[in-house]
Amino acid sequence: MTAKTWGVSIMDFELKGKKAIVSAGGSGIGRSIVDEFINQGVSVSTCDIDAGLIEEIQIKYPEIHAEVVDVGDEKTVKEFCLKSIDALGGVDCLVNNAGVAGPTLPIEEIGSEDWANCLNICLNSQFYFIKSCLKYLRKSSSPSIVNLSSAAGQYGFALRTPYASAKWGVIGLTKSLSIELGKDKIRVNAILPGLVAGDRQNNVLRNKAQRLGKSFSEVEEEAFSFTSIKEYVDAQD
Repeated sequence: MTAKTWGVSIMDFELKGKKAIVSAGGSGIGRSIVDEFINQGVSVSTCDIDAGLIEEIQIKYPEIHAEVVDVGDEKTVKEFCLKSIDALGGVDCLVNNAGVAGPTLPIEEIGSEDWANCLNICLNSQFYFIKSCLKYLRKSSSPSIVNLSSAAGQYGFALRTPYASAKWGVIGLTKSLSIELGKDKIRVNAILPGLVAGDRQNNVLRNKAQRLGKSFSEVEEEAFSFTSIKEYVDAQD
């Protein structure tokens, strides 16, 4: 039996009764993961920076634990994880989904603050969540960590240097932890999506088209033709 999430077919691994924490579950890939987990009988806790999206989730799924959280703040992430674990009664799976597009600019035009913010949300937040949940994941009979990287995490993208750098960092984090945590039988893997339809991706393509003097449709076609690539990585790659 298979289940559909963000356009990728995944196996149903008897998820019913599992407990999962999903960062940035209010929209896009994160929301698809939340929806599918709940459909599969998983108890879910999620967060998002957008209060409106959290309210939507709470209305649709009254049983869910959901909060507004700034994933770039380590203290706030730790507090959220502890409350989530208390609400769920433990945790079996952590999905690190939070991310931002970052600036679409030549390297010399990127401000230090924009650079730091992109790496903090896309990479540091994963460190914060893992560090906060690890003690409790070790208590699970089938623990796993799934980190969202990107096609940019293997190939790089011009004008997207902060984002690509962060996503390459996610690959390093994933590979290192898959080795380090193997003794604890904690599976650590990364997913590398290509383009995902949504406002964030449209803004990125629009900005890139403007910088390159091309039409939106030209840049979109180039991007989609480039990203028919591997969507998953583990310690063996």
